[in-house]
Order: sequence, then structure tokens, then C-alpha cells
Amino acid sequence: RKLGKATWWKSRYMSAGMINNEGVNVDLYIPRKCSATNRLIQSSDKAAVQINIAHVNPDGVYMGDYTTMALCGFVRKMGESDGFLDRLWTKCYEEHSSQI
Repeated sequence: RKLGKATWWKSRYMSAGMINNEGVNVDLYIPRKCSATNRLIQSSDKAAVQINIAHVNPDGVYMGDYTTMALCGFVRKMGESDGFLDRLWTKCYEEHSSQI
């Protein structure tokens, strides 16, 4: 099957990582991005954290879903990680609430 130029370019350069013919990601390392600054988190950044925030119903029972947020060491070193996390979660919560 022959692909058009735009489709070939998009399939070649717009996907993250290496994907085999079955559509399975086969990369050993996929870099993360800081949720606050959009910087790539390097593998040597030992101060970086990734936090999973659980989604609960109004009764406080875990529904099985969670939102993942990653913070780089730069943000944590500035002492702004709690503020960034609060703003990001508020924005995510408002987007999720408007979908219901």
C-alpha cells in the first residue's frame, strides 16, 4: 500500500518512540515531560518525581482512574512544586468536571 507524502511524513515523524508493525511501542526508554514547565525530564534528574492522583467519587471511594503528573527537579528546587501541582490539578479537575 502506497502512502501519500503527508501521510508518510506524519507516520514517520509525528509518533513518539519506535513502534513496530503491530502498533506496539518497543522503545526501552521514553522520556517524560514536566507537567509544569513542559521541559523534558532527563534520565539523570534524580530530583524529578511522578505523582498519580486518584479519582474518587463524591463519597470518597476510588473509581479506578488516576491522573499522572511529573515534576522536574528544577521546579522542586525552586520550591514551587506545590503551587504548580495545585494549579495543574485545579485546571485538570475543571476540564474533567465540564465533560460530565
